[in-house]
This record gives sequence, structure tokens and C-alpha cells, in this order.
Amino acid sequence: MRIGFIGLGVMGGAMAAHLAKGGHNLALYDIAPAAARKISRRHKGARTADSPREVAEASEVVFTMLPEGNAVRACVFDPDGLAAGFKRGSILVDTSSAEPWLTRETAVRLVEHGVAMIDAPVSGAAEGARNASLVFMCGGEAAALKRVRPLLALMGKHVFHLGPVGSGHAMKTVNNLATALTLLGTTEAMLIGKAYGIAPSAMLDVLNVSTGRSFVTDVKFGPQVVERRFDDAFRLALMLKDVGIANRLADDQGLGVPVSALGEQLWRAANAALGEGACVLDVVRWYERATGVELKD
Repeated sequence: MRIGFIGLGVMGGAMAAHLAKGGHNLALYDIAPAAARKISRRHKGARTADSPREVAEASEVVFTMLPEGNAVRACVFDPDGLAAGFKRGSILVDTSSAEPWLTRETAVRLVEHGVAMIDAPVSGAAEGARNASLVFMCGGEAAALKRVRPLLALMGKHVFHLGPVGSGHAMKTVNNLATALTLLGTTEAMLIGKAYGIAPSAMLDVLNVSTGRSFVTDVKFGPQVVERRFDDAFRLALMLKDVGIANRLADDQGLGVPVSALGEQLWRAANAALGEGACVLDVVRWYERATGVELKD
């Protein structure tokens, strides 16, 4: 199949590589041309393009992995964007973490071009992208999703169809909100334990076979916090964005969610204090500075 991929950073680069390994022809574009050239040099059948329009002209299915919905909209509808090159019957699969309301607007406009859109954000982080073990949360028409399922299977282990366009991006923010709140709660709980005198590694041993177990304790806190690496590829600002999206969805539905609202305030304060470039686990450092307690053995 002729596939396009736009957005070749930590996640997109690994995902595109799996599609190339699957024997598909790829047209690649990134605002940093070196990212596209790197993949094209390594994989037969992959080539670089000079614009999103050129990607669309060469592709039956185009994947995007971009920071947020406005970036996706610009990629599609700018003068040299995807919409200018799409053929009728093409499919756009947006794997970005985007605002559901922007996704729906983009999908409606693409219908005029005869193009179907699927929002298919992912969970699994950089490791999942490298290992082709991502979870895809999909919104869109069942027929369009059926066409791209074999491609998603090359990049991930689980594909969920959650409803119409926008449902995937809504689910991604729900998932990240749960993760964000778990991270805050786990940090506070472990700070209490450390202040009492319990070693953080010992706490993780207990938590990971008890009811406090989570992705945060099982995967992240050992190497990132206790071993003091703090080099997680997921940016704190992106987590804050997703928490904000989830809270807006709650507001739109008239839901009172005080814990989520407080969580957004804490993430916003941490982002302001830590500055641009902070990784999501740096929120622990923010807590450590405030309490004078460090989660290291």
C-alpha cells in the first residue's frame, strides 16, 4: 500500500519504520527534514517529500503524529497541505493527541474532499512505538477503520473502536487524565513514606504487588525517579494539554470533577515552575523541592 507519514519525532519515526518494514511504500514529511531523511536511508521503499501536499498525492492512507489539533488542521488545510493533494477515497489517520472538537471540525471539512478521517491516538509511549506494542484508541467510520487495521497491527497490539470521529481523542485525554492524577497521588504517597523513613525502592516493591500498583509504579518510578534519570520522552507540557482537554470535556458536559480540576491546577503550577522542556516525571522534582524530601534511596 502507498502510505504517507507526517510527524517523525520520537513516536512517529518508530511507527513509520514499522510500516516500512511491513513492505509498504512510504512518503515522509517532517518540519525537520533530517528526520524524514533518516528513515528513508534506512528503509527501502521510503522516500522524503517536500510538503504535506506531496505526501497526499503519493498516498492512499496518510498518518499524522503531531503535537495538537491546530497543528493537524494546519497540516491538512494550509495552501500546500494534505487537502490539496488528497484523492477521493483516501483516509487520514491522526495518531496525535488532539482536541476532539478540532478533530470533528477537520473531519467534516475533509468529507467535502471525499476523504475519511480516523482519530487514532496511542498509548504506550516511546517504548511502545519502538516495540510495536502501542494501543490505538480509534474514532471514525467502521469501514474506514477496517481498511487501516492491518496497518495499525504493524505498529501496535491493541485496536479499540470507540465511536464516531473524536471518540479516540476523547479517550486519549481520559486515559492521560487518569495517569496524571495517579502520578500526583503516587508522588504524594511516597513522599509521606520516605519522610517516615521507608526507602522508595522498598515502597515500589510493595506497591507493585498491592492495590497501589499502576503503570506509574510498575514502569516509570523505578528507573525515572528512584534511579534519578528523569529523561522520560513525554513532555510535561503535553500532559498538561491533555489534562486541560479532559477538563474542558467535563465542563462541556456540565460535570463537576473537583479532583481533576485540582489536578490541572497542580500540573499547571509545575509546568510554570519547571519551564519549557521539562519531562512529565519532573513533576516529582517539583514536589521534592516544595517538600524538601527526595524519592531516592
